[in-house]
Amino acid sequence: MSLDPVESLLAAIAVLLVGTLINRNVAFLSKYNIPDPITGGLLFAVCASIVLAAAGFKLGVDQTIKPVLLLMFFAGVGMCADLRMLKQGGKALAIFLVVLFPYILVQDGVGVAMAKMVDLHPIFGLVGGSITLVGGHGTGAAYAERFAEVNNLQSVMELSMTAATIGLIVGGIIAGPVAQYLINKFNLRPGASAAIGSAGQQDTAPSISTVGMIGTLAGVLAAVVAGKWLAAHVPSGAITIPSFLWCMIAGVAIRNLVPLAGMRCDDRASDLVSSVCLSLFLVMTMMALDLVEVALSAGPLLLIIAAQVVFIALYAVYVCFRFMGRDYEAAVTSAAFIGFSMGSTATAMANMQAITGKYGPAPKSYLIVPLAGAFFIDLMNALVLTFVLALPFVGG
Repeated sequence: MSLDPVESLLAAIAVLLVGTLINRNVAFLSKYNIPDPITGGLLFAVCASIVLAAAGFKLGVDQTIKPVLLLMFFAGVGMCADLRMLKQGGKALAIFLVVLFPYILVQDGVGVAMAKMVDLHPIFGLVGGSITLVGGHGTGAAYAERFAEVNNLQSVMELSMTAATIGLIVGGIIAGPVAQYLINKFNLRPGASAAIGSAGQQDTAPSISTVGMIGTLAGVLAAVVAGKWLAAHVPSGAITIPSFLWCMIAGVAIRNLVPLAGMRCDDRASDLVSSVCLSLFLVMTMMALDLVEVALSAGPLLLIIAAQVVFIALYAVYVCFRFMGRDYEAAVTSAAFIGFSMGSTATAMANMQAITGKYGPAPKSYLIVPLAGAFFIDLMNALVLTFVLALPFVGG
């Protein structure tokens, strides 16, 4: 049975609401900031897998709207970015990239070491490393095809997709507890300026109006249209800028040009639109998982992923958090670091939303994480993998 696009959207909303309800009533999930889409989507995937195994019934969810939701989310993030604040993130972004690059090497080193320990080809360690965890499903599929042809490795495509899927789930589960540990241990809260600004806006600003919401939707959709056009027509150089980053750039331009024409932008409406789109995107992604296939394909790969979980948690606490300033923003950024180093930029943003929704805003983190995750991470990952695959004991 397959749902049409409208039915699929309704099902995603229902699953998201169930996830929200569970998180509010299960103390463990609430305490450790597990994102609502991860809870609801994973529960749906578990139930769907049980029904499929027991009765052979499969419910197909239409994914047509999912790419648009992701583009709208990043456009909304751009619509929240005041350029007067963007310049404050330059130093933090540079530090974050310095923290991130060595971890890609660590992730691949852990993967290769674990693969040798369980008597697998070292390339399977890279499949359980940055190829799929940092790179995601797309990078995993691209490298898997190469490994199948050049290295004649069996089932490498299935294992790549399995590793990417497990990473997506784990990245949304472990980041909240790590951030909560840091927040509790160091008694962290948002900075004074962010907290005062947020409180003042809530006390004095009127509620979001219909006109304000429609104007925000118009801006977000205009940014999506402009971003897709730019992605299709701007020539690619050494670095290919993905569509969602173009949408974010277009959103930033709209946010900062509209006030020059004497009009106001309601950042609260932009934040609301982007939050809704991200939540629906993630829950639809989770709903499409075939956990039975994932479990059957995993095998020794689970040991590699388990080791990766341990190392990324330690790296986030003892390296990322410390280098990023040992403050509340650093804790939020560390959660995001886990999200896109194990899953995707969307997972990283959901991790941040879960924490900031509970404790308060982290504007610098919201700036540097999308830029690092979308623009720099793939280039750094490609450089590291080129180096590692050139090693005789790995690529030979």
